[in-house]
Amino acid sequence: MMKEKNASSEDYFILLGFSNWPHLELVLFVVILMFYLITLIGNLFIIILSYLDSHLHTPMYFFLSNLSFLDLCYTTSSIPQLLVNLWGPEKNISYVGCMIQLYFVLALGTAECMLLVVMSYDRYAAVCRPLHYTVLMHPRFCHLLAVASWVGGFTTSALHSSFTSWVPLCGHCQVDHFFCEVPALLRLSCVDTRANELTLMVLSSIFVIIPLILILSSYGAIAHAVLRMQSTAGLQKVFGSCGAHLLVVSLFFIPVMCIYLQPPTRGSQDQGKFIALFYTVVTPSLNPLIYTLRNKDIKGAVKRLMGWEREM
Repeated sequence: MMKEKNASSEDYFILLGFSNWPHLELVLFVVILMFYLITLIGNLFIIILSYLDSHLHTPMYFFLSNLSFLDLCYTTSSIPQLLVNLWGPEKNISYVGCMIQLYFVLALGTAECMLLVVMSYDRYAAVCRPLHYTVLMHPRFCHLLAVASWVGGFTTSALHSSFTSWVPLCGHCQVDHFFCEVPALLRLSCVDTRANELTLMVLSSIFVIIPLILILSSYGAIAHAVLRMQSTAGLQKVFGSCGAHLLVVSLFFIPVMCIYLQPPTRGSQDQGKFIALFYTVVTPSLNPLIYTLRNKDIKGAVKRLMGWEREM
């Protein structure tokens, strides 16, 4: 029988990842590496362009730069380890490395939930309160909202990571996932983890359901304001900026809800890996494309940076 034990800094875990499909590992390595490079290039492009072009020194692009930096950190917290595991036979991660990864994945994911709420409020203020927009979204207040998103994510993660690290583990050390996440680690425990699962459900509800309700409320008010608009140009501008944000929200929240708003079950584990792969690899790579595609502000900034606008 396996004995109950607490993990120590000398222990390690084996991230099983996609080892059940060895014939897919090379294909996954190539595809994930491509998406990771697209994520790095696309998000760095937004951050650098928003910094260099003074026309993009607005609340919308300030928050978008924060989102891009969050996506860079979020993917880097798990994807390099996944690529190493897919490339070679070794799939080990130290206990300390696993806990650090768990902490940053939770922190950055929670911070992104909160930042998406802030971005939806910015769009609400721009569309529904245009005359008061500069007062409502004062630069100091924007910085405060961004800091609150980051601090909220890292504080919440510290609490939840601590609860998870205190759970006694069985003798085996195989984590049936490609990164250290709470449901997979709870499956290693020999004790009753219902309290931890309840904590996960409560925190997930607070930082997933409530933000989603606030976002939908903001866009409900925006939709009401849009229906009263007479200007076609104004309608196109609203749909351009708000539509992109809504698409990003959908790509992030729907997979997260599928993973964290249901009790951990063994039968859905394989499906959960591919869902997690989508929101950790695909979504961060699509965000820059969604926000820059057909975005006149970004195109104008690129032209100014390259000097094309003066030549034309």
